[in-house]
Amino acid sequence: MKNISALRDAASLSAGSSARNWRLGGADAVEISHRFFRLYRFVIASVFLFVVLFYGGGIDLGITRFGLFIWVALFYWLCASLFVALPPQRPQGLASQLTLEVLMDIVVFTIMMHASGGNRSGLSFMILVTLAAAALVTQGRLILFFAASATLAVLFEQWVRAISHGSDAAEFVQAGIISIGFFATALAVRTLARRVIENERLARDRGVVLANQLRVNERVIRDMQDGVLVVDRGGRVRQFNPQAARLCGASATQFTDLRGFSRPLAAIFSVWDLAEGESVNEVRLTETQSARVRLVPAGAGGDVLIYLEDLSRIQEQARQIKLAALGRLTANIAHEIRNPLAAISHAAELLREDVHDPLQHKLTRIIGDNVHRLDRLVHDVLELGRRDRVQFELLDLPAYLALFVEDYRRQDEAAGERLQLRVDGQARLWFDRGHLNQVLWNLVNNALRYASDAHGAVHIAAESLETHTRIVVGDDGPGVPEDERGRLFEPFFTTYGKGTGLGLYIARELCDANRATLELLPGAAGATFQINGKNEIWRPSVGQEAK
Repeated sequence: MKNISALRDAASLSAGSSARNWRLGGADAVEISHRFFRLYRFVIASVFLFVVLFYGGGIDLGITRFGLFIWVALFYWLCASLFVALPPQRPQGLASQLTLEVLMDIVVFTIMMHASGGNRSGLSFMILVTLAAAALVTQGRLILFFAASATLAVLFEQWVRAISHGSDAAEFVQAGIISIGFFATALAVRTLARRVIENERLARDRGVVLANQLRVNERVIRDMQDGVLVVDRGGRVRQFNPQAARLCGASATQFTDLRGFSRPLAAIFSVWDLAEGESVNEVRLTETQSARVRLVPAGAGGDVLIYLEDLSRIQEQARQIKLAALGRLTANIAHEIRNPLAAISHAAELLREDVHDPLQHKLTRIIGDNVHRLDRLVHDVLELGRRDRVQFELLDLPAYLALFVEDYRRQDEAAGERLQLRVDGQARLWFDRGHLNQVLWNLVNNALRYASDAHGAVHIAAESLETHTRIVVGDDGPGVPEDERGRLFEPFFTTYGKGTGLGLYIARELCDANRATLELLPGAAGATFQINGKNEIWRPSVGQEAK
């Protein structure tokens, strides 16, 4: 079985094969063809030399002039040996060397044919082989020159034979037919060679495209949020991406069977019929992971694609969409509530001025307190709606936090020495000034509510690290119970009777809008919250400076 790395190996192999095909389609292909042509010449020359040396005049070769045939065969073998021993010729010098070799073949075979009785010896057909081989090595017009040279050589040999020995018209007709065969062979092989080269070039180009496509497919499949498996009809996993291994709780090793990868998937696959087409099921893959499983036929080969969609991610996306819609709705409602709420508050203040009955005075105070609570809720909801309007600013934290603590003590005199500040003198933070003020205000409010009355019960600390800046707000209170930590940042969750449950939720949303994080530190004394934000090394882009 193969994992997703097999796809990368296939792409690399295809790319390497394409590169080799590219070389073979160019100068290397001509060089290899030329080398085989030389080896062929050496073998033929060796055969001729062996035949005449060991069989002598007992054969028809050299029947008219055996001595000439022997010397020509020996000369041909020496030249063929020399050509085989020569180093590879560069492409620019190949034409001249090939011309010399082919013309030598034509002359040698013509002389051998003359020494063996002319066209009746059959040696003229060796020139056909030479022309065919030359047409494979060179595809230019040079092959027509070779055919014309062979034609002239054969006709000249026939003319010499007619003068010296006499001949009839049939022999000239035979020589003419052979000459026509020279041109036909040269043109036919040249056309076929062209077709082969074009097909090779097309295959090479398609190989490059396929290799690129495989690399793209590998990257897409690897980065997909959904898991993907390729399974054959026998239930063997051929490929899978890291997301599939994560969803199934499988290690990224080679498996031979789908059952070894995921038993729930194997159970679905075993009852699915390929003829039924696509199938969709919701399956619990592990104790903590559920997925929507989609089985799709992959083609005529019988392979099956299995897509795994993480249900927790789908549910989280749905929750985010609902929260966004709820946020827009509540912001609109809050804006509409504010005006009548102000009217109620004003009416309650007027009633309080004219009321002398203690019971009525208590009732108007209850109205005022609840109006104030509703006004705080409306304010928090409207602030949440403005979270995306960020004005990044590089804040000098020593000066900024000192001013924040001073303003807070001025508005809440009970804070006093309970609130202490410790800041690194070089601390810098990219943040929206108003957003950071609201985040710290919510955190300090919560800390003072649960902290003791001792000096330094609530502390604010800031320091710049190598990659980010950290702000810590902590207290010496009882801390957050373990069963409430998971819901601490949920909207409208509160353990304070007069709270709205939006403070920490808004603080985290504002931090997220400023490319920062807000978290509750585990194991710390009391409740300790930490803000991790961008320091002066990072700079917001133009689109991030103001949204």
